[in-house]
Amino acid sequence: MGYVAIKGGGKAIAGAEALLDYLRTEQGEAGLPLDTHTIETQLRYLHSRVMSEGGLYHPTLAALAIKQSLGDTLEAAFALRAFRSTQPRLLESPLLDTRNLRVVRRISSAFKDIPGGQMLGATTDYALRLLKMQLLDESPEQFRAIAKAWLADTPQTDIPDTFPKVLDALRAEGLLPEPQPAAGTPFDITREPLVFPVPRSAALATLARGETGSLLAIAYSNMRGYGDVHPTVAELRVGYLPVLLPHPISGELIEAGEVLITECEVVAMYGKAEKGQKPTFTLGYGACFGHNEVKAISMAILDRALQNGQANGKPQNPSEDPEFVLLHVDGIDSMGFCTHYKMPHYVTFQSDMDRLRTTQQQQQEGKA
Repeated sequence: MGYVAIKGGGKAIAGAEALLDYLRTEQGEAGLPLDTHTIETQLRYLHSRVMSEGGLYHPTLAALAIKQSLGDTLEAAFALRAFRSTQPRLLESPLLDTRNLRVVRRISSAFKDIPGGQMLGATTDYALRLLKMQLLDESPEQFRAIAKAWLADTPQTDIPDTFPKVLDALRAEGLLPEPQPAAGTPFDITREPLVFPVPRSAALATLARGETGSLLAIAYSNMRGYGDVHPTVAELRVGYLPVLLPHPISGELIEAGEVLITECEVVAMYGKAEKGQKPTFTLGYGACFGHNEVKAISMAILDRALQNGQANGKPQNPSEDPEFVLLHVDGIDSMGFCTHYKMPHYVTFQSDMDRLRTTQQQQQEGKA
């Protein structure tokens, strides 16, 4: 489908693309090009969001996608996902144990005191939402001095890389069921279409790659009353997860690197117990690439809601309906359908006008 009425054809389209580069550089000599390292470090939350929604953990290419798209998160995630689709799949990692997470932030809303203690890390949660006007004119010297001052005041004490799981304490008391081994091979949403009903692994994979705002909106509908999940965050973790891959010769698992992830486990009210079993709390789980706590919490709430819908045999609200949730949270799909309306619809609209004119004519003839 092309813009057949536009003068210039391919030349006009190429010019439209070139105009994007002009907008990116229109400051000319007064501006400085953003390098990918600057985007990765100074726009870390934006960067994390694009990696998560793009479904590819590649910090440099995620930063490049942000730069190329002028900060449009959906376009950046689209470009990253498109690149991923061109790459061969060489190896698959085994299931990774998040107990080995090298934690940089770890909190619990369920308990004041948890094994290892609360670790606030870097967050805006406890800061006033006031603009720091001094950042408008921040010199390189001031910028570098902040890091130097922080490192100078950091105590040289040994801090453990990871901590015991809060859920382990609940399971020890019998307040949570023991984790069940995964049934079958995890569903691969990059190679298999979603044909409902889908297993929980497909739902979790779709949510993990979903658009942050979409997940938040549907999860918020549940929080406000269109659902029955009112959870407590048992544990929220941000940290670096070691990735193990089999050695190509020996087959022995070796650490190939680590990825920054956000993990959230929420505890909800206990459900109906099976006959002969005692009631326990229910659990929702969320995890995504990068540092994105809102997405991980929203994902955990939706995971719990979808499990409720399955347990009840029929969804009671939109957030419990897997078809409604999973087919509407992917930002790339949503953006694609939305932006396709900008493409030529000449033939279909001409048909609509013909039908309307015919209807108006018939109405006039009926009155005559």
